[in-house]
Amino acid sequence: MEVFFSNIYPVIAFFIGLILINLRKKVIPLTLTTLFPLFLCTTGASFAEEATVVTKQINSIDTTWMLISTALVMLMTPGLALFYGGMVRSKNVLGTMMQSFVCLGVSTIVWVLWGYSLAFGPDIGHFIGGLDWFGLNSVGLEPSADYATTIPHQLFMIFQMMFAVITPALISGAIAERFKFSTYLIFLVIWLTLVYCPLAHWVWGTDGWVLNLGALDFAGGLVVHISSGAAALAAALVVGKRLGYSKEPMQPHNLIMTILGAALLWFGWFGFNAGSAVAAGSLATSAFVVTHIASATAVMSWLLIEWLHRKKPTALGAASGAIAGLVAITPAAGFVKPIPALFIGLVAGIICYFAVNLKTKLGYDDSLDAVGVHGVGGIWGAIATGLFATVAVNPDGANGLFYGNPGLLGNQIISIIAAVAYAFILTFIILKVLDATIGIRLEKEEEDTGIDLSEHGERGYTL
Repeated sequence: MEVFFSNIYPVIAFFIGLILINLRKKVIPLTLTTLFPLFLCTTGASFAEEATVVTKQINSIDTTWMLISTALVMLMTPGLALFYGGMVRSKNVLGTMMQSFVCLGVSTIVWVLWGYSLAFGPDIGHFIGGLDWFGLNSVGLEPSADYATTIPHQLFMIFQMMFAVITPALISGAIAERFKFSTYLIFLVIWLTLVYCPLAHWVWGTDGWVLNLGALDFAGGLVVHISSGAAALAAALVVGKRLGYSKEPMQPHNLIMTILGAALLWFGWFGFNAGSAVAAGSLATSAFVVTHIASATAVMSWLLIEWLHRKKPTALGAASGAIAGLVAITPAAGFVKPIPALFIGLVAGIICYFAVNLKTKLGYDDSLDAVGVHGVGGIWGAIATGLFATVAVNPDGANGLFYGNPGLLGNQIISIIAAVAYAFILTFIILKVLDATIGIRLEKEEEDTGIDLSEHGERGYTL
C-alpha cells in the first residue's frame, strides 16, 4: 500500500495542474497556472513522462491477439463442463457442470484479491510472490517490465487468470458424482492459494526456483496438468469410490455433449498454448501449429490402440485422445518442431489410454480420468520437452537431449517430481482437514438421488 500511495500523490497533483491550466483564463494568470503544476508535479511530471514512454511500448497487434487468446482460454472451462457433464450419469449432469462453471466465479475473486500477487508478484525465497499486488495494486494498463512488455499488465493478469480458473476444475473429474458442493467451494479457495499460486510462481514467476533451475514449461504442463493430475489422485483416494462402483454400470449418459466439450477445449487450447507466447508472431504460430498436430495425432493413436485392445474405436476414446494430445504438447508447445509434436501426440494417445484403464486394476475411482489424462499426459509432455526442445524454435528456451543437452531432461524430471509431490501432499492434507471439520462427501441417500437434486434442487433433463 505504501507503494500505491507514493505513486497516487503525483498523479493527483498532475491532474490538479491540468485542471488549473484549463481554467487559467477564469481563475489566475497563465504564468502562475503554468508554473504551479510544474512545481506541484516535480515527481508527478516524471511519473507522467515515464507512463507516456511505457504506453508507447504497447503493441496493438499483440494486445489484440492476447485479448482473443484470453477469451479462448475462458471458453475452455465451459467446454470442460460439457466434456465432464456428458461423461457422468444423467442425475449428476448439472452438479458436475457446476463444479467447472463455478470456478469462473471463485477463481476470479481469489486471483484478483491475492492469487495473482502470490503467483507473479515480487519474489519471496524463490517459492512464492509477495502481497505487493494485493487487489491488483500496481497492476495497471501499462506494460509490465517482468512479464508483458508489449501489452497492458492487466491483460497479462487476466490471461493468467483463465489458467487459474480451469486448473482446479480439472480436479473435479476425479471426485465427480459424490462431493459436497459447499465443501468444494472452500476447497477451491484453499487449493488455489496453497497449491496453484506457489507452483505458478516456481515456474513462471520472476526468480521462481524452477525457472532458475532451467526447467521449461511453456503453457502449463507442470502448473496446470501435472498439478491437477496429482491433486486428482489424492482427491480420489481421500474421497473414496462412488456407491456401486465396479458393481453397477456407470456409463456416460451423453457422449454428444462430451464430444462438443472436447471440440471447445481443442478450440480454446489454441489460445492456451499459442497465447502463452504473449505476442503475435512466429512463436505463437509455431505453438499453434504443433498444438493441432499433437492433438490430431493423439486422436488417431488412442483410437488405434483401443481398436486393437477392445475391438471397437469409440467416440469417447476419440475425445479423450484429443485431450491427451493437447495436455502433452502444452509444456512443449513453444519449444518443439512439428515432427516431434507428432511423436508427442502419438505417444500421448497410447500411454494415456493404458493409464486410464489401469485405474480399475489399482482400485481407485478417478471418475472422469483426470489422473490418467492430465496427470500422465502432463508428465509425458514435460519429459518430451526435455527430449525435443530446441532453441531453433525459441531462443529463450533451451536445447533438449536430442539436440545435445541432456541437462534439460534432468531439470524436467526434477521439476516433475517436485510438482507431483507438492500437489499430491498438499491436496491430501487439505481434503483430510476439510473431511474432519465440515465433511467432503454426500450422504448415501443424497448420492443415490444424484447431486443435481440433492445439492442444487434441479434436474438436468425434464422428459
